[in-house]
Amino acid sequence: MSTASVSFRPGAVLADLLPASRVRDIALVVGGAALTGLAAQIAVPVPGSPVPVTGQTFAALLVGTAFGARRGFLSLALYALVGAAGVPWFAGGTSGAGGASFGYVLGMLLAATVVGALARRGADRSVLRTAGAMVLGSALIYAVGVPYLMGATGMSLSAAVAAGLTPFLIGDALKAALAMGVLPTVWKLLGSRG
Repeated sequence: MSTASVSFRPGAVLADLLPASRVRDIALVVGGAALTGLAAQIAVPVPGSPVPVTGQTFAALLVGTAFGARRGFLSLALYALVGAAGVPWFAGGTSGAGGASFGYVLGMLLAATVVGALARRGADRSVLRTAGAMVLGSALIYAVGVPYLMGATGMSLSAAVAAGLTPFLIGDALKAALAMGVLPTVWKLLGSRG
């Protein structure tokens, strides 16, 4: 079976272009977790917030979209479990489940799963559909992260929104724009080769 025929199979995601095997899936899951951990080290403190701007949200959404729901979930679950167990690969080299930003990690697990399921339905093939998937994925991260931030810090809802959501919207829009450019372009390039 040629690569082009695999790429356009209904329900395919980018990772399905690689020859199918258990080794492929394990490598993707470990690689997705490692990519997210590496991207988390790109951390910029936000004044007045215990949550930094990081690259891990983009990595989590990209992993979910490129790998599909199952491998995306497993990648982010591995990332969360290993970080909670003490490997310092959360934002800025932190670890553990008790930090104020751990809820965002849990939200990324949910978001990677949902955007992966949407990608299997073609959400990564056009700019507009990719935008929708990225916005939904980001919203899911905040839907888990902001309430967790409230519980971990004792902040009110308005304070948690001000510290854990509002400062990140511009960065999330830029990350979504990057994904909107990259994912559909990869599919178009693959289509021109087929």
